[in-house]
Amino acid sequence: MKHMITIIQKQLLDTLKNKPILIQFILFPLFSIIMTYAIQIQEMPENFFVNLFATMYIGMAPLVSISAIISEEKEKNTLRVLLMADVSPTQYLIGIGSYVFFMCIMGGIVFCFLLNNVTNIQRMFFLFIMGIGIITSIIIGACIGVGSKNQMSATSVTIPVMMIFSFMPMLSMFNDKIQKVSKIIYSEQIRNLINNLENSRNDIENIAVIIINIILFGILFMSVYKELHADHETGAADNK
Repeated sequence: MKHMITIIQKQLLDTLKNKPILIQFILFPLFSIIMTYAIQIQEMPENFFVNLFATMYIGMAPLVSISAIISEEKEKNTLRVLLMADVSPTQYLIGIGSYVFFMCIMGGIVFCFLLNNVTNIQRMFFLFIMGIGIITSIIIGACIGVGSKNQMSATSVTIPVMMIFSFMPMLSMFNDKIQKVSKIIYSEQIRNLINNLENSRNDIENIAVIIINIILFGILFMSVYKELHADHETGAADNK
């Protein structure tokens, strides 16, 4: 617990200095506010812009943020200090991830208040689904950050991955072939769930795909982190 609290406190201070990371948390909620109130089109689906930008926000903001944070720590050797302190992969992921989750869920609350013609229970379900999606993106971004040598290499991987998870659900709305492929990714299932709030349709297939994504990427993160820890211990032994 002490390790996790220290990591969270450090990240809160770092974010105030890192404007690109801070922008990630407010960009899509701001776009959603502007588009929702500025554009009114007849026969447009209810909450179209809210659902669209919420899905893109889930696939982009937490993934990009945590990847940038971890790769920066790795480049500046901050992560090495944590490894020396025997911080476990679970402690590290919860410490970094809870901070990013908190910041992202604040944006999720903005999306909740923008929803029209829904009950409070549906708003809570919407926020719950967003939370699950944010957690999944955090794990994926952590895999990229830990597995990258530096910030530049992390960015080169993060951008295409982020585009797949954030833009594919939007493209699947207009292309049946893309929709068939996107069924295996969590962000598409998140989109399906939040688009059916009015019907209270909790599709088991949607939830199963999301859970499988979380498990697979969680295992990948644990594996990469432990390999990094083993490499550090080997290097420390060689130096002695």
